[in-house]
Amino acid sequence: MSTTAASTSHHLSPAFPGRAPWGTASKLRAWQQGALDKYIQEQPRDFLAVATPGAGKTTFALTLASWLLHHHVVQQVTVVAPTEHLKKQWAEAAARIGIKLDPEYSAGPLSREYHGIAVTYAGVGVRPMLHRNRIERRKTLVILDEIHHAGDSRSWGEACLEAFEPATRRLALTGTPFRSDTNPIPFVTYEEGNDGIRRSSADYTYGYGNALSDGVVRPVIFLSYSGNMRWRTKAGDEIEARLGEPMTKDAVSQAWRTALDPRGDWMPNVLRAADQRLSEVRKGIPDAGALVIAADQDSARAYAKLIREITGDKATLVLSDEAAASQRIEDFTHSDDRWMVAVRMVSEGVDVPRLAVGVYATTISTPLFFAQAVGRFVRSRRRGETASVFLPTIPNLLGFAGEMEVERDHVLDKPKKDGEEENPYAEEEKLLEEAEKQQDEDTGEQDQLPFEALESDAVFDRVLYDGAEFGMQAHPGSEEEQDYLGIPGLLEPDQVQMLLQKRQAKQIAHSRKKPDEEADLLELPAERRPVVTHKELLELRKQLNTLVGAYVHQSGKPHGVIHTELRRVCGGPPSAEATAGQIRERIKKVQEWATRMR
Repeated sequence: MSTTAASTSHHLSPAFPGRAPWGTASKLRAWQQGALDKYIQEQPRDFLAVATPGAGKTTFALTLASWLLHHHVVQQVTVVAPTEHLKKQWAEAAARIGIKLDPEYSAGPLSREYHGIAVTYAGVGVRPMLHRNRIERRKTLVILDEIHHAGDSRSWGEACLEAFEPATRRLALTGTPFRSDTNPIPFVTYEEGNDGIRRSSADYTYGYGNALSDGVVRPVIFLSYSGNMRWRTKAGDEIEARLGEPMTKDAVSQAWRTALDPRGDWMPNVLRAADQRLSEVRKGIPDAGALVIAADQDSARAYAKLIREITGDKATLVLSDEAAASQRIEDFTHSDDRWMVAVRMVSEGVDVPRLAVGVYATTISTPLFFAQAVGRFVRSRRRGETASVFLPTIPNLLGFAGEMEVERDHVLDKPKKDGEEENPYAEEEKLLEEAEKQQDEDTGEQDQLPFEALESDAVFDRVLYDGAEFGMQAHPGSEEEQDYLGIPGLLEPDQVQMLLQKRQAKQIAHSRKKPDEEADLLELPAERRPVVTHKELLELRKQLNTLVGAYVHQSGKPHGVIHTELRRVCGGPPSAEATAGQIRERIKKVQEWATRMR
C-alpha cells in the first residue's frame, strides 16, 4: 500500500532540500507516509491529522485525495479553508498534482473540468444546504483545513455539521489542535480522561519536536525586549512601569499597548534590531524575509512607514483579506524584498517559506494565536536555517516561547527511560489543558481600555532558545545586543546553543571589567548589583507601587504626580531604572508623607 500511496504524488515538486514552497515532494516524508499508510489500512470515514505548522499537511492531504479519487472511493473533493487567500492557495497546490479545484465557486453545477471546489468556513456558514446538496449527489472527500476554525462561532459549527454530514470521507487537519475556548469542533472525537476533562483525540500526530529532529522545521530563537513604559489613564493618572515586571492584568495590557505604539521609541528600536538580524540571516539565506504581525490597520501603516525610514526600503503592506492583499502576499513570496507588514491574515496557513525573522507586534495573547504566528517562520528549506522572532517581555508570551522550546528539549535531549511508554498525544493534551482554562480569544475588549500612550523605550532583555535563557539586559545599539543579533542565520541547533553560551560569557566578562561607577545598572552582573537577585528588586518596586497606590487614595493626587515628586525629592531615575537603595529611599519618603496626613 505504501508504494501505491507514494506513487500518487509523482507530480509533486522536488524533494527536500531546496524543495518548492509548499514543501511537497516526490517522496513523502516519513510522517506523511505513516499517516497515509494508517488511513489506507483503516479506511475511516473521519480522520484527524495533527501536524505542526510547516510539516506539510497540504502534501499529505492532496496525496490522500489523489489516492481516493484514483481508487474511486470518492468522485469529488471539497476543501474548506479559513480565508479567501488560503482557499486559492489550496487550489494552486492541488493543480500541481493534477487535481483541479474551483476557488471561485458560488452556486450551481460545477464545470466538468474540475474535480471539486475550495471554499471558506464563512462561505459554508452562509449556504450550508448548497454544499450538502452537492455532497449528496456524488461521493465526496471533504478536507477541513485548520478545523478548529469550525468552532469559531456556533453558526459555523452548525453549518459544517449540516453541510458535510453526508460526506463519504472527511479529513480534518490542524497545526494547533486546540482552541482558547471550550467550543466543540465538528467531526472531532473527544475522549474523557481520568481527570474528567474531555480532550480531542487525533488519529495521527506529528509534533514540533518530532519535526525539528527530522529537520522538517527550523529551531526558533526568541529575542525579548523590555523597557520603560509611561501612559495616562482616563482618570488622568500617569502610570510608569517596566515590561516584564509584576502588574495587574489591565496594567500589563496597557504597558504592552504602549510598547507597540509606533510613536514611542520601543517599536523603532525593535524594528531596527530585527532589520539588523535580517541582514545577518541574509548572508546565509539571501532571499530571507521578515514579517511584522500588527494588531490593526493603523498600526500596520505606521510600522511600514517606520521600516521605510529605518531601512530605506518599502515594506509590503497587507491590510485585509481581499484579492489585492492575496496578490501582495503572492508577489512578496516570489520576490527577494526584505519586509512585509500584515494584520492577522498572515498568522495562519499562509505560506511564505522564506520568512525567517518575525516581530510579534499584536496584543493577542492566546496560545493558539501565538503558535500559529510562530508557525509562519518555522518551515525549513535547507538544513541549518534558523528562525528569529522578536517579542515584548510579556510573561504570557515568554511562557509560550518557553513551552515550545521545552517540547523540543524533551524530544531531542531527554532519552526515554527504560520501559517508559511514549505518548503521541502528549503535546496535544498539554495544549488542550491550556485551552480548558478558558483563555478567551482576542475580542477587542482590551482595546476599549481608556488610556493614552505617552512614551516608551526599549531594552534588549534576553534570548530564549532550547529551553534556556541567555543574555543580560543591554541598551539598543550596544555591543552586547549586537553580539546576539549577529548570530549567523545558517547553523545547526547545537551550534546555535554553543554560540549563545559564548556570547553570554563574553557579555558578563565585559560587564565585570567596568568600574561600578561607570556601569549602567542594566550592565552590572547580579552579584554586583545593590540587590542580590532580580526577584528582590522586583519585590521592592512592587512594594513602592503598592504604597504609592495607597497614597493616591489618601492624597487624591495621581500616581504620576506622586512618582515625579518622589524623584524630585529623593533624586534618581524613574523607578523602573532606580537602584535598590533609591527605591528604599522613596519607600521611606512616601511612608513619611502618609504618616503626616493621618
